Amino acid sequence: MSAYFTTSYFIDEALLLARLFLGPCFVVHALGKLGVVGPGNMAGFTGWLKSLGVPFPAVQARLAMSAEMVGGILITLGLFTRLGFLLCGATMVMAAAIGHKGGGYLITNTPPGNEYALNLAALCLVFFLLGPGHYALDALLF
Repeated sequence: MSAYFTTSYFIDEALLLARLFLGPCFVVHALGKLGVVGPGNMAGFTGWLKSLGVPFPAVQARLAMSAEMVGGILITLGLFTRLGFLLCGATMVMAAAIGHKGGGYLITNTPPGNEYALNLAALCLVFFLLGPGHYALDALLF
């Protein structure tokens, strides 16, 4: 069987493709918390966290937004990629456990379930374990 049909042939390309979709996804969510895209803003996010009983909601809101922004940029660039996936993955675990608590699994539930956040957290763990691949600044610099 030729190398074309082996599973490892396109690994670096797959990692690059995934990073180029996942990284900007987190950046866009951070921009949404800043009121740059979508209907949300930091005040609304902070108020929502407060309504959930999250301690220090203003601090937690800014930490979540910062983790998504910094992590998303690092993931996209492939720079300190594992740190980026750790930041975003931890944020998604918290979103699933706190933000979507009581909503079940499906995001289409009322209230929305933790499906999306859990899947993003799982992907972050997979890519944390795999690393950034050859087409990343990490590979170039380190």
